[in-house]
Amino acid sequence: MSTLLSLRDVWVEYGDKVVLERVSLDVDAGSFVSIVGPSGAGKSSFLRVILGQEAPSRGSILLDGTPLPPECGPDRGVVFQRYSVFPHLSALKNTVLGLECAQAPFSARLFGSARRAATEEAAAMLAAVGLGDSLHLYPAQMSGGMQQRLAIAQALIKRPRILLLDEPFGALDPGIRSDMHALITQLWRDYSLTIIMVTHDIREAFSLGTRVLAFDKRRHDPHAPHRFGATAVYDLHLNKPADESAANPASITLDNNRNNNEDES
Repeated sequence: MSTLLSLRDVWVEYGDKVVLERVSLDVDAGSFVSIVGPSGAGKSSFLRVILGQEAPSRGSILLDGTPLPPECGPDRGVVFQRYSVFPHLSALKNTVLGLECAQAPFSARLFGSARRAATEEAAAMLAAVGLGDSLHLYPAQMSGGMQQRLAIAQALIKRPRILLLDEPFGALDPGIRSDMHALITQLWRDYSLTIIMVTHDIREAFSLGTRVLAFDKRRHDPHAPHRFGATAVYDLHLNKPADESAANPASITLDNNRNNNEDES
């Protein structure tokens, strides 16, 4: 696989507080990268700099060898733990809105044949995430799992190359969570996505991912804990059969265990 995303010596700092330091890694196109680590290890900050919500304090991020634009773009979609849907819009209108904003950025409205095409595309996307019979429901009429399916449809409607997931299934019941695992695995394959997912669930990280990154601090100063940031302390590439499903994590084997962020004295 070819490298899609490259981070070189990326730091994230807020004043004198260092959140991330010395993050250097490559992400292959088509991979599913799971990110684990303790609270405060900079996992969400890592997602934000890839999304373009904020720029790294130091270092560079390249997408296909080109500097990553310093703003959120259609090549990157995101799904958060809290359902990022508009409560006053139906499922269909929630999903159409993404196409309207992309195709008519000033008015966010489409008309005539353009609107009909967008509506058909949004309906097809909702069907792909299992909401084909719920086009006209409002978020308040949906379960948590249905709202998260809607949030995924919103993220995918603009056909991003990279899908960022920030604890997307953490608020769901175990049964619904298992269904969502199967769904995201199917969408990852069907849409040839590159996925980067933050999770606190180790089993989820290994069952879904083709690679697991563990973020934590290498260096600690009890007198100034804010002076050192986190980095990828473990980088596990997983060798999975092409037909493996998220429901059968037992066949995972470790391909290698490497760390691309060597500590500096």
